[in-house]
Amino acid sequence: MTTRPHRYVTATDGQLLAVYSAGDSTGPTLVLVHGYPDNATVWDALVDELSADHHVVTYDVRGAGRSTAPEDRSGYLLGQLADDLRTVADAVSPDRPVHLVAHDWGSIQTWHAVTEPGHAHRFASFTSVSGPDLDHAGHWLRKAPDGFRNVLRQAVRSSYIGFFGTPGLPEAAWLTGIGGAALSGLERIGGGHRVPARRATRDYLNGLSLYRANMFRRFTRPAGRRTGVPVQVLAPTHDAFMVDQVQSNAGRWADDFRFHRFQGGHWSLRSRPGPVARRVRALVGEIESGAPRPVRNLTAQQARRHGGAFAGQVAVITGAGSGIGRCLAFELAERGARIVAVDVNAPAAERTAELCAMITPGARARRVDVTDSAAVDGLAAWVREEYGVPDMVVNNAGIGVAGPFLEATTEDLERVVDVNLWGVVNGVRAFAPMMVESGGGGRIVNTASAASFLPSRLYGAYSATKAAVLGLSRSLRGELAGRGVSVTAVCPGLINTGIIANARVSGLGEVSGTKDRLNRLYRLRGYTPEKAARRIADALGSAPEIVPVTSEAHIGLALSRLSPAAIRGYARLAPPL
Repeated sequence: MTTRPHRYVTATDGQLLAVYSAGDSTGPTLVLVHGYPDNATVWDALVDELSADHHVVTYDVRGAGRSTAPEDRSGYLLGQLADDLRTVADAVSPDRPVHLVAHDWGSIQTWHAVTEPGHAHRFASFTSVSGPDLDHAGHWLRKAPDGFRNVLRQAVRSSYIGFFGTPGLPEAAWLTGIGGAALSGLERIGGGHRVPARRATRDYLNGLSLYRANMFRRFTRPAGRRTGVPVQVLAPTHDAFMVDQVQSNAGRWADDFRFHRFQGGHWSLRSRPGPVARRVRALVGEIESGAPRPVRNLTAQQARRHGGAFAGQVAVITGAGSGIGRCLAFELAERGARIVAVDVNAPAAERTAELCAMITPGARARRVDVTDSAAVDGLAAWVREEYGVPDMVVNNAGIGVAGPFLEATTEDLERVVDVNLWGVVNGVRAFAPMMVESGGGGRIVNTASAASFLPSRLYGAYSATKAAVLGLSRSLRGELAGRGVSVTAVCPGLINTGIIANARVSGLGEVSGTKDRLNRLYRLRGYTPEKAARRIADALGSAPEIVPVTSEAHIGLALSRLSPAAIRGYARLAPPL
């Protein structure tokens, strides 16, 4: 058990809860709630990170650590656990609301407390790590808003719940050491410094009542529990027990919600406390400062549709002044993200940010030429200062160039390489290091093109730059995978964005007539940037390697893998002009 001094607080039913305090008693009070089969010692590393400027309180939940245990299973019902949390909060900070941080089963009972109207006013914020509200999870399992594949994935990861509900078997597993050995293996998932857990046999055995008293009734008869308490959900990238979607789904039930991923496994708060501490400190500082918060202006229908996979996140989008970039900014803002709209056209970027801010407050605009590496570095420094490390960077800025390669001017070739390739390179080099340093969990999205795997005699230079972006993205995905940063290449296809109107055209006769014919082709295809943005945003939730958008992009990608000869033949065809 922890060696810090403790005192006992008496719960409403007479149980004694062991409470530990550390840090600055004049600072904001944080109450940390542990999960199963842990006790308050699971927080020791995080306490060390936060105690310099916070009053940090931990406690052993009933049945764990030094706290007493109820004789009857009903003593572990969620309502009683929520009452315990309220009792501790009143004891350690009677005059001010406390900030909550919870993990695993601690998150489950804390969700119940913040969604209980009689308790919610005592809580200033809630950071949940790897733990859902059981009622929210029950609705998610029944309605499958993120698809049955994710429900199946979660069902597999939650299969241990049925085992814990079986009389006698889990007790035997814990007492023989088999369960402890299995748990030790699971704790290694996600890497990080190996910190041995300090648990007692009673922690393993008493906590089984948490599952047996609550799981069945909450999953089979879920209630609709909402909260106005600001909520931040932190999802480890290698959580052995939770999929992202069931955690981000909680955004449907919280008025002020943020969802962030970070590199690590289920017990990262012990092995990698830094990323958790940074997020907790940022949220607590924001709430304590009284600064405007990114409350989403969503209708009930939008909340049901989008959940919270991007809620509270910071997304930097280059080329956001028009086309797919602007529409993706709108789409992510609608899903709760704070947008940094970047474009070489300052008025266009400002208009995008203005409209995004009407959906989710906090959007800003910056004029940056992505071909200027120093300017992109300056953008990254500004974003870090104003918002912290972004959750997503979309390197989308690009230009078109068409015509036979041998007739392209040196100026045209240099420009398309500078914008389409170096713009991506500069963005990655500016933002990826800070994403890795902050603990991972971020996403880099690079806009390539279906032209990267569908070569044509019409756009050799453009195809070359986009193929380079695709190859770079695939390589970076492998390089950064072990560091918690995902990389995705988007390959749109024929999207009616107006890119042709600004494209350089050479060697195809009268330029304006060629552009008119090309624009007509894109209009006839009829795939709008709004539709492309929805498709991209939907796909980014699972961080795939490649997002082909249109049907021709899907077909082209498949042919490039299955029939390279067909692709070579396609490259010889004259364009339909």
